[in-house]
Amino acid sequence: MTRHSAMPGTADLDNPLYYLENFETVVKWVREHHSDLLTSRETGLVDSLLALDQPARALVARMVMRTGDLFRLEKLNYPELGAPVVATAKALAHSGWVEDNPQLPLVEVFRLFTLAELRPGLAERISAAGLPTGAAKGLLKDTLIPLHPGSLPVHHWLPGLSSQVIRLNHMTLFDRLRLMFFGNLRQSWSDFVLVELGHQQYEQVPLSAESRAFDERDEVDRYLVMHRCRERLDEGEPPETVWQDVPPGNDNPWLEARRGRLLFELGKQAERGGNTDLALTAYQHSGHREARLRHLRLLERLKRHREAWTLAIAAGKESGVGSEEPGLERILSRLARKLGEAPPRPSPRPALTAFTIELDNPGGHPVEGLALQHLSEPHAPVAYVENTLINGLFGLLCWRALFAPVPGAFFHPFHTGPVDLHREDFVERRQALFDECLNTLISDNYKTRIRNTWHEKQGIASPFVIWPVLSEDLLNLALECIPARHLELMFRRLLDNLREHRSGFPDLIRFQPAHSDPDRRYEMIEVKGPGDRLQDHQTRWLEFCVSHGIPVSVCYVRWAGASE
Repeated sequence: MTRHSAMPGTADLDNPLYYLENFETVVKWVREHHSDLLTSRETGLVDSLLALDQPARALVARMVMRTGDLFRLEKLNYPELGAPVVATAKALAHSGWVEDNPQLPLVEVFRLFTLAELRPGLAERISAAGLPTGAAKGLLKDTLIPLHPGSLPVHHWLPGLSSQVIRLNHMTLFDRLRLMFFGNLRQSWSDFVLVELGHQQYEQVPLSAESRAFDERDEVDRYLVMHRCRERLDEGEPPETVWQDVPPGNDNPWLEARRGRLLFELGKQAERGGNTDLALTAYQHSGHREARLRHLRLLERLKRHREAWTLAIAAGKESGVGSEEPGLERILSRLARKLGEAPPRPSPRPALTAFTIELDNPGGHPVEGLALQHLSEPHAPVAYVENTLINGLFGLLCWRALFAPVPGAFFHPFHTGPVDLHREDFVERRQALFDECLNTLISDNYKTRIRNTWHEKQGIASPFVIWPVLSEDLLNLALECIPARHLELMFRRLLDNLREHRSGFPDLIRFQPAHSDPDRRYEMIEVKGPGDRLQDHQTRWLEFCVSHGIPVSVCYVRWAGASE
């Protein structure tokens, strides 16, 4: 029998130390459920932290939740600590949690102090660099930092300034704890506060004692290394040096997907910097959905046409090419002309229905809104829905499948959706649940389920339901006008590839409740302004709908008075 763990909760904001309770919720949860992934030194640090007195723990929590690990002591003004911050910081220094008077590089001095504070202390260095005394902070920074690469205590950089700087030690431990709790580094300690303030609500999925993001310490290490590699790229470090630290591949699909994204970004930066060899290698080893096409285009640009042709032909024979198919066909067509090969036979595609309307120059208004106003009539209202309506109906109908407590899908109470949503086995692991949900489309039971879920789950975060857009009026019109058979077709296509097929839906939907043909009581309309064209993922949805009898069309907008 699966044992369920007590659900970690958030503190009451009426408590001035609510942030400490939230912080310790994470720390204690990880200590209890992930101790096998921590070293003895790390567990010792956690235990020693929890053994500190309350003011010291609260000050540590405050610093962890701020940016960086360096702080000006006089800026740490927290009356709720109940003790002078100087005394609390001194106690933390004695226990090894902070470092008094650390040595700082000049770049950190510029970050911590204002221009008015910097000028007197750096006066000699400013003069020696030939800079005017009134130089802006940016100019001082750009000039002085390269000239003074070392690190010194703050009173050596800024003599005469009465300011104490402390460094919070063990910041990497706190990043590790946060990662093991949330399963990512996007979510922060403040997510608890957002919940308490009502800014975000999460579905409460039962958690088992085994529910956690990582099973091995090596997985945590890999994630942290890859996260730092991406930070280094974003900070402008050359991709050649970052490449040396990218960990090798492994058999964890989730981490491999993250590694693929890292390699794709590294490849793009290497390509922009002219290192085409590194770019090709990074693309080749990246499993990112755009990497293969980028790899082929780069080979084509380098005039390695035969190599690109061989790889593109092999790619076209694979199953599940999906979003790559149109791009592959275009590349093969170009390469065929250059190599004298027989061009590939294009995939048969249904003809799309299109019409053109002429509107006055919008003066900057979005073309979709103008088309909506033009097409809408009292008996045939039009709504702007794009990717929200069909996804929303799917999310409401299949809520119980999406939020099922499948092992490894949820491991804390702050998920907006299952963490394995885009993994290849996502649907397979829940096949019976999705079948049960879609089987309700056989009768009108699906309408009751969707409406009940809309009311019961209102405002709870979902990867498919955008609550501000999916109003009750829109929901009822959609359920009245869209046949269940059409919904099932679109939902099953969604399930074929949730990552790719969640986008590309037409912009507008026109409802015609009084139409005599039940299959024609609505129409989805993609709007294209002058000079705009259909994107591949939009074309694929339109062609799917046409081939299955789902009413769709493309509306091309032409500005009145514009020359042809």
